[in-house]
Amino acid sequence: MQPSGIVTLLSDFGLRDPFVGVMKGVILQWFPEAKLVDLSHEIAAQDVLAGAFWLAAAEPWFAPGTVHLAVVDPGVGGQRAALAMRAHGHVFVGPDNGLFELVCRRGAADEVRSIDAERLGFSLPCRTFHGRDLFAPVAALLAANKLPFEELGPLFEPRGRLDWPAADQSLAGWRGQVLLVDRFGNLISNIEPEGALGAEARVRVGTTSIRCAGTYGDVEPGELVAYVGSFGQLEIAVRDGSAAERLGAERGTPIILEGP
Repeated sequence: MQPSGIVTLLSDFGLRDPFVGVMKGVILQWFPEAKLVDLSHEIAAQDVLAGAFWLAAAEPWFAPGTVHLAVVDPGVGGQRAALAMRAHGHVFVGPDNGLFELVCRRGAADEVRSIDAERLGFSLPCRTFHGRDLFAPVAALLAANKLPFEELGPLFEPRGRLDWPAADQSLAGWRGQVLLVDRFGNLISNIEPEGALGAEARVRVGTTSIRCAGTYGDVEPGELVAYVGSFGQLEIAVRDGSAAERLGAERGTPIILEGP
């Protein structure tokens, strides 16, 4: 696989503190020509599920050879392994805590290795910032094509598992739940319909019945609408408003999709 020179970054660090900037500085020390792309640094603190969802949603839109550096790592410095994974023509670098599990549901990984910091000669001055001290230099060297993937460390079977809630499908429809609430207050569910929603389909959240449409513009301002979002999940929105506030919904709120 020929590296593209692109390195994406996803974390729960936010932008108030300098953690993201420091990681970028380390990458650029090792690979000054790197093309850095911020996927998101506003993942809720320690929310591995949200990080896994957005990483899996984003990676298909990047060129082959992209390196994805993801750090949502509540177990940093503990027993969890540091790993690198090759999948779908891309490379992923980060902690073994389920963060890459949804990527693998799109298709199995080609190869996974644990990162052996001692073998690579990396100094780890602290146990709390592997994004800076380990993941950033590894991502940079892989993106620069200066480190063969096989030399990172031994082959590894990921142990970290994601607590992913599955939706249930029947002849009557789907039963699922809110997976994420985006910054617009839209409710992203774990229901993945095949194709567009039928005109007779309805979505229920509690006692509220919601009609289905293609997009926000198909309904009047202030009206609830259900649709298939840009990443394939059933979503619920309020035109020019917040569905989360209107429905009092949050992660785990049940959602029922009835009809074709």
